[in-house]
Amino acid sequence: MTAGSRGGWALERGARLVEGGVEIAVWSPTAESLEAVVESGEAKGTYPLFRKAGDVWKALVPRMAAGDDYRLRIDGEDPLVPDPVSRFQPEGVHGPSRVVDPAAFRWTDEGWRGIEMADVVVYELHVGTFTEEGTFDAAIPRLRHLRDLGVTAVELLPVAQFPGERNWGYDGVGLYAVQHSYGGPDGLRRLVDAAHAEGLAVILDVVYNHLGPEGNYLPRFGPYFTDRYRTPWGEALNYDGPDSDEVRRFVIDNARHWVQEYHVDGLRLDAVHGIFDFGALHLLEELAGEVRRVAEARGRRALIIAESDLNDPRLVRGGDRGGYGLDAQWSDDFHHAVHAALTGERRGYYEDFGELRHVAVSLAERFVYAGTRSAHRRRRHGAKAADVPAQRFVVSCQNHDQVGNRAAGDRFGALLDGAGLRLAAALLLFNPYVPMLFMGEEWGETNPFQYFTSHGDAALADAVREGRRREFASFGWDEGVPDPQDERTFRRSKLDWSKLERDPHRGVLALYRDLLVLRRSQGALRPGAARIDVRFDASAGWVALHLAAPGEAELLGLFGFRAAPDGGATELVRVPARVPGSWDLLLTTDDAAYGGQGLAAWDGTHLSLPNRGAGLFRGGIA
Repeated sequence: MTAGSRGGWALERGARLVEGGVEIAVWSPTAESLEAVVESGEAKGTYPLFRKAGDVWKALVPRMAAGDDYRLRIDGEDPLVPDPVSRFQPEGVHGPSRVVDPAAFRWTDEGWRGIEMADVVVYELHVGTFTEEGTFDAAIPRLRHLRDLGVTAVELLPVAQFPGERNWGYDGVGLYAVQHSYGGPDGLRRLVDAAHAEGLAVILDVVYNHLGPEGNYLPRFGPYFTDRYRTPWGEALNYDGPDSDEVRRFVIDNARHWVQEYHVDGLRLDAVHGIFDFGALHLLEELAGEVRRVAEARGRRALIIAESDLNDPRLVRGGDRGGYGLDAQWSDDFHHAVHAALTGERRGYYEDFGELRHVAVSLAERFVYAGTRSAHRRRRHGAKAADVPAQRFVVSCQNHDQVGNRAAGDRFGALLDGAGLRLAAALLLFNPYVPMLFMGEEWGETNPFQYFTSHGDAALADAVREGRRREFASFGWDEGVPDPQDERTFRRSKLDWSKLERDPHRGVLALYRDLLVLRRSQGALRPGAARIDVRFDASAGWVALHLAAPGEAELLGLFGFRAAPDGGATELVRVPARVPGSWDLLLTTDDAAYGGQGLAAWDGTHLSLPNRGAGLFRGGIA
């Protein structure tokens, strides 16, 4: 049975189960000959592939079946190489490809339809460090925790086959193969099926701007890469040059197959500023349209979310306005503004942030840099996006990049005191955008999340070590950079789930849960629902966020940023409520239940906040 036998789109490249055996189809305009070398099963032997239309080579291998391993020989030369569209690499990036029947898994999620962007609360996790075991199956029992927390979507860092057994996943080279050390194809299917049973969507992080160097055999098959452009991570993919049609198909098919064969509910596209395409139909627009068609044919919704360093609203504007029509993009300006305000860091790109107005602008206008000059970049950056609906922007206070790309991988749990952690939680969850939590953030995890690899290429491992040291120089972090290849770096990065039941982590977790309950209960907090009004007083150290939605109670968030004076004594910040009427205090981060001192007070005119406190109010016009 093939993937398409249950209806809808089906993958036609790679190894496809057909009547009587397996058809292998490989695109290669540069090969003079191709052979499939079957290494296991009844069909063990060597079979020639024949060039067909469009430089696609094909062979029907009789008696070959799911579970059989094979490799390809190009132009009669050794070593043998994996299939570019291999669904499984059980021995890693250099080993044989295994035939997988994508229709064999018995799904139980027939009634699942996906999720709307405005209802998304993202929880970003790395499979290898989310649990001690570091597998898909080990993550399944933790899904109930995420559901009870108030999360609605799990975002997995890349699971496409990467070198070795530990890696962030952005060095992946087997784009269709599910990482063997995580549990392979059926392990991912079990996780997605279990997530849907808990009412959780699954978003998969995919990398279409580059491939890792180790195990990257694509250049052996054809012009997958181009020297016309360069990315920070190596060669750019060939999306607009000669022979680019099949390269585009390779990537778009990959996106479609995650939705069709693994039932994922969305894709997060890594660093799309590294995708270069100057054709009339941009790859991102084409990919989004094709993925939605696959999902719609199954009666489901699929979301496309981009990470971008461009502050370019065209990514999420509709085609009628010259945009690419993606569902959302990450807004790093919110992260940078909050991080600089709470930590005081001003090195690297944080030199563009640090003033309270940056926090206020990020809340009001999506991007802080929207055509204004960036001192760090030494040029104007971004474009205005305040007209784009709020549900098109994903914001975070922590994520894998901003934590893991620090020399020590230190989280807010290690950088901030309890009041700072609670203020960050309120800023993230009491705002009108789509929030994203990074695993462990909800209890103030103090274990680091560091950069780790297990490359088999010693020269590459040395280059990565040196590259990390150079990268950190602009932040002043050139000393004490952990060795990515050292397994202890990986072990240090695992979550400590035992902290959930211990103070002060228990109070932090209670705050996140209550804030997420508040988000669900207040209509004005649904992203895109409310009119946004922000004001601030830099000298007094506060920001006020007012949300008003038709037919909904108005909401007011007051955030105090005044740092504790020397000696740590509490100092109250008095914030006036400009909006007339009656206001009820819904939540304060200074509540003793969350680890606060219980000093926040509301007298009907002013809110008194302790150092780094927040108060959330519901109002009615008097």
